[in-house]
Amino acid sequence: MPRGDSGDAVDDDLVRAIRAALAAAADPAKAPGMQAYMKSAMPYLGVPKPVRALALRPVLAGRTLPDPASWTATVLALWRDAAYREERYAAIDLTGHRAYRAYQRSTTLAMYEEMITTGAWWDYVDEVASRRVGPLLAAEPAVIRPVMLRWSRDADLWRRRTSIICQLSLKAATDLDLLYACIDANLDDRDFFIRKAIGWALRQYARTDPTEVRRYVTARGEALSPLSRREALKNIG
Repeated sequence: MPRGDSGDAVDDDLVRAIRAALAAAADPAKAPGMQAYMKSAMPYLGVPKPVRALALRPVLAGRTLPDPASWTATVLALWRDAAYREERYAAIDLTGHRAYRAYQRSTTLAMYEEMITTGAWWDYVDEVASRRVGPLLAAEPAVIRPVMLRWSRDADLWRRRTSIICQLSLKAATDLDLLYACIDANLDDRDFFIRKAIGWALRQYARTDPTEVRRYVTARGEALSPLSRREALKNIG
């Protein structure tokens, strides 16, 4: 096993098995349309998400990485050396596999940060933000919360988007002060992905407390973009 940048062992057999499973499931006729839809410079194999899940299920279940260091190194090897976009999707799948729930610690945020900043597009970032960073925040708020506050004012668009949408799945456990701080830091941003993220985060929390979301939207008034306001109130009027 070669060693990754961190000096930890990469499981090359697992990386090869993942790539082989994706290649076997590829549909070249679908690849150009998938690439065009995602506006991706990286090519696709043509493996839609449901097919990818079926193809990878026995591979990920059949070989468990023994410790957090080898897991992180293998994920990053698959991510960094990807030739097709589905290989990066598979790296994200590997981070979320149930065998590695115990490895989800604040120390893994550095891995997710690399995926966010080098992926730099919504298909990668939204999954990592809401399904990986969010649970880390819920589990270790004392560590992750200050990072999200910093990210909310970061020069990098995708760190900022992550800070806004990382709590999508937290429902009543949402840290409202943090959510509002991350939104307020970005109210002047005219970027579509930030404005959409603000509306999405508010719309999601409205499932838990629509009255509070109405109050916040009203209080922010014209400071909220029309897009953010429309998205926030989409299901509550």
